[in-house]
Formats: sequence, structure tokens, C-alpha cells
Amino acid sequence: MRALGNFIRAALSTALGFGYSPLIPGTIGSLPAMALFLAIAKTVPTEFQTWAIAACLLISCFLSILLGPWAQRYWGRKDPRQFVLDEVAGFLVTVLLFRTSDPLQTALWAFVATRFFDIVKPFPARRFEGLPGGWGILLDDLAASLYAAGALHAVHMILGWV
Repeated sequence: MRALGNFIRAALSTALGFGYSPLIPGTIGSLPAMALFLAIAKTVPTEFQTWAIAACLLISCFLSILLGPWAQRYWGRKDPRQFVLDEVAGFLVTVLLFRTSDPLQTALWAFVATRFFDIVKPFPARRFEGLPGGWGILLDDLAASLYAAGALHAVHMILGWV
């Protein structure tokens, strides 16, 4: 029974295994979030898309906080590379706050901006990594995603594209 529990926790923590990528697991782990967003954009009526994205964001945040301490013990690191549920949450923050009329364009720009700011981690995003458990794993990504959404809005306002 314990093995099944670990399997389910690992599947959720790794965004269905994407976090096991040997190269750039955070970037690869963001791909299921893109697919989720595009599925919402394609299947959910426009007036309910914001709510659907917000619900998925809340679920991914809750699971990140809940599973974070388990992941740290299981993989033996403070912020394990395999744990990419926080990348899913981060991408969802970006698309919750910035969307264009074209879902594919939104997904691509949000993916690039979210990954950039998650890697750079401008102040104070990096400081959140020091928080305990799942909070430290999650909040730095959410803070970086706020920068990503802000940057996308700024580019759109200044240059008129994105």
C-alpha cells in the first residue's frame, strides 16, 4: 500500500512523470500546464475559462504545499528537480493574469516568460525558496510568474504585440 501511495504522490509531484526528464525538468514539467490551459481554452466556454484556470491553479497550489514535504524526504533535497507541480502552478498564474485572443499565442508567450522569470528569479522571488516545505517550493514560482505576467502586459502596452 505504501508503494502505491508513493507512486501516486510521485505522479502528481512530477506532473505525470514530466519532472523525471534528465534535461531541464522544470521546463519540460511546464508542458502539462500548457496542455491543460489549451484544453481549457478549447473546451470550456469563454465566460468560465478564468474560473477553470483559477480552480486548476488552486488545486496545483494545494497539492504543491501538501506534497512538498513528502517530496523533500522522498528525493532527499530541499527543492527536488523532479518536483514540477510548482511549475504547473506558476504557468497557470501567468495565463490567469495575461491572455491574448489566441490561446496558442498566449500559451507560447506565457511559457517563455514564465520559464525566463522562474530561472532568473528576480527579487524577492528567490527569497521565498527559504520558506519551509511546500511553501518554499511553490511561492518562488508564483512570484516569478507575477513578473512574467507583468512583463507580458508591459510588452503588450509598449509595443502593441504579444
